[in-house]
Amino acid sequence: MTTLIILAMVFVFVALRLWSVLGRRTGHEQPMAKADAVLAPRTPAVSVPTTEPAVTPIDNLPSPAAATGLRAISAVDPQFDAVRFVEGAKNAYAMVLEAFWRGDEEQIGQMVETEVAQAFAAAIHEREAVGEHLDNRLVSVEMAQIEDARVENQVAFIRIRFEADIAAVTRDRDGNVIAGSLTDAVPTQDVWTFRRAVRSADPNWILCETDEAA
Repeated sequence: MTTLIILAMVFVFVALRLWSVLGRRTGHEQPMAKADAVLAPRTPAVSVPTTEPAVTPIDNLPSPAAATGLRAISAVDPQFDAVRFVEGAKNAYAMVLEAFWRGDEEQIGQMVETEVAQAFAAAIHEREAVGEHLDNRLVSVEMAQIEDARVENQVAFIRIRFEADIAAVTRDRDGNVIAGSLTDAVPTQDVWTFRRAVRSADPNWILCETDEAA
């Protein structure tokens, strides 16, 4: 019994730390997982791969600007790896969404910039004021693709596009469904931007902007 409790505690700790290793080569990375239209709803599923993701050359990215920017980031941060960053970003995407859906402002605040956290909080307070809560489920992340990357004043920025299917339900204070369905997945597209000071000892990437994809 003691062994099972210890293993459960270790699993929880690892899951909570996934988001903090975006783009870092440690040899033990796990894949990562939107806020509604300002910050649109859905429910994450953070999966743990049994094999390392295949490393793809930066040159294979669709945007030449993104490839150039990623090379610039790698030049100032040799530990950065674009493929692992994308896998980590997918996990962060799911974690932030899950926290938003359950109204966990504290966890959101640990993963996003202040202005973004305030936007999430405003949306949470608005739905709480009318007695609504979200019952959402992330069905799948169909695409997570870097659209742009750059380094400005020793700060790296990476913009990544997510295309996902979600099952979204809004319930009233009594638990009655007032919108959506858990049996029908709705396609959503978002663009999130992460930043990190490349000279910082802190390996964490912070979500600094969320937008709907054009």
